[in-house]
Amino acid sequence: MNRLRSAALTAAVLLAAWPAAAAVSVIPKPCEVQEFPGTAPFRLYDNAAIVADPAFAGEAVLASEELGASTGYALPVTEGGRPKPGDIVFVRDAGQPKEGYCLTVTEDNVRIAAADGAGAFYGYQTLRQLLPPEIYADSPVRNVEWKAPCVVIRDRPRLAWRGTHLDDARHFMGPEAFRAQIDTMAAYKMNVLHWHITDDQGWRIEIRKYPEIAEQGSVRPCSARRGDRGNPDGTPYGPYFYTQEQIRELVAYAARRHVTVVPEIDMPGHMRALLASHPELSCRGERRPPRWQWGVDEDIICAGNDAAIAMMKAILDEITALFPSEFIHIGGDEAPKTRWNACPKCQARIRAEGLRDAHHLQSWFIGTMARHLESRGRKAIGWDEILEGGLPQGTAVMSWRGSSGGVAAAKLGHQVVMSPNSHCYFDYGQGIADDPYEYLGANITLERAYALNPTDGIPGEMQHYVIGVQGNLWSEYIWDLRDLQWKAWPRCTAVAEIGWTPQAQRGWADFRRRTLDNYARFRAMGVNAAPLPAEPVGRWSSGEIPTEYVTRTWDVTETVTAPGIYRVTFAFTGGYARLDIRSAAFVAGGRVLCEDRHDGRTGGTHLANTYQLLLRELPAGARVTLSAVVRTDGSDDSNGTVTVTRVP
Repeated sequence: MNRLRSAALTAAVLLAAWPAAAAVSVIPKPCEVQEFPGTAPFRLYDNAAIVADPAFAGEAVLASEELGASTGYALPVTEGGRPKPGDIVFVRDAGQPKEGYCLTVTEDNVRIAAADGAGAFYGYQTLRQLLPPEIYADSPVRNVEWKAPCVVIRDRPRLAWRGTHLDDARHFMGPEAFRAQIDTMAAYKMNVLHWHITDDQGWRIEIRKYPEIAEQGSVRPCSARRGDRGNPDGTPYGPYFYTQEQIRELVAYAARRHVTVVPEIDMPGHMRALLASHPELSCRGERRPPRWQWGVDEDIICAGNDAAIAMMKAILDEITALFPSEFIHIGGDEAPKTRWNACPKCQARIRAEGLRDAHHLQSWFIGTMARHLESRGRKAIGWDEILEGGLPQGTAVMSWRGSSGGVAAAKLGHQVVMSPNSHCYFDYGQGIADDPYEYLGANITLERAYALNPTDGIPGEMQHYVIGVQGNLWSEYIWDLRDLQWKAWPRCTAVAEIGWTPQAQRGWADFRRRTLDNYARFRAMGVNAAPLPAEPVGRWSSGEIPTEYVTRTWDVTETVTAPGIYRVTFAFTGGYARLDIRSAAFVAGGRVLCEDRHDGRTGGTHLANTYQLLLRELPAGARVTLSAVVRTDGSDDSNGTVTVTRVP
């Protein structure tokens, strides 16, 4: 056994950049992996202990609790001392990079070396993925051999912000969903939860100076009807909000798992829930309840009202007292200027400050709030609209309308988190046939999400301004935890890998393989993860399909291998124009074997975009072609995938 340990340590010294080995199925993919095929694995037994440097006592105790829950072992934690065979050891090593670690697994021991608590925690998360998936269970699992392969893994993150987003404003998820999302994030080394807790449809946080804001703003008269979003459901929604005691507990829960909670108080727009109790802070002063419809409301905070400015600052003071995050998100998106353009107070502010127009008034407003946060030792971050009219240095930008806002911000020297709706909006569909859940529209498949490179389009010397990447989960069409998990996972694991693994080491085929392996972990965690769509048999791209109906074909011989019922799904993935479909058929040797004729479409929304083909016979040795009559609507800028699945 000494010989094995010596070999592992020699490999760790001599190999500077190992490719991640295929047999280690870990998400996100580690930077450097060395395996030792043929060696006996590490086995975790009931006499094991966790030996930790005092600096990592918190991480060690959490590991003991989580590993003990599934194994039923006591796993006592001791600080320092000599480990015995079978122990897990946390070692402080100042030479490790920030958030990085070196995990060494031998037959005798597990050794996790890190310079900081985050690195120690991430090394432990990798160890969990090396163990059987039942290690994620929350109660003892019997008849499992708790073993891990012998490896040396050196690892570190690519980006500092690896985030997901939780919208409690439209639909209130509650503490249980918050904790569940944190637990799953932490398992994949994600470290920022962007918490959207205020909007037109609901105010979800207690403000002690103004208790009426949550009391009145957390209740709306009704909601958009599920499955019929244009009409109200007639049922009051609320009151739902978090007390400050609950906020502190949840922030601490996340911090223990090295997740920073970044709150968003969206301003000056998306404020109708606040204006329900303080209509005098709007431009018109009209009392209205929180909005029941989704979308954008024209009533926003009056930027010419000194009392409104004072209240926003006071609210931010309570927020900074609750959340220790470096950044506070202040929104800045979708703030219509209709009211400001007609408001005497706003026009007076424009003149008094020497501003050009209402767009520059928003810049003044955002700058005022950013400077206030700076005076409290924090930094402001906002959606990419805050670039309009100029932006104070030190304010970060979250790019959502594609990546162009982030590219522009980086070129101006602002820190950037990439969260483009082209890849990272997970309230969009997933390209799953017969998906039982409702979505905003469009499609972002797992493959599409994984294709994002957050530094694309940014000159090399400016790429360091990109500090992170984030997947967003707007909750207009997310009603509860199971709905949330279905839309988040596995797509958020793509975000995790984008933010962690060097771009040159990422590849879709390998990630898909590891994702399939990962479903056993999801099941053990109790995560309601969506299935992977079938691998596309074909695609269409911009410029390929005209606006007049044409016949387009794809070879499906490798997929259609026997008689049966097949589903053909056309899924839009991007571009300006939807795809219209009139029919789909299997053809062999010039003969139509089966056909489904009906009008369907796929784009921002989908209508009858799955075609069912009953194949009664398959000629021996025939090459089978999928033939579809299709067109694009208004433009040939359309992209998408075609999948064929056999019905069991």
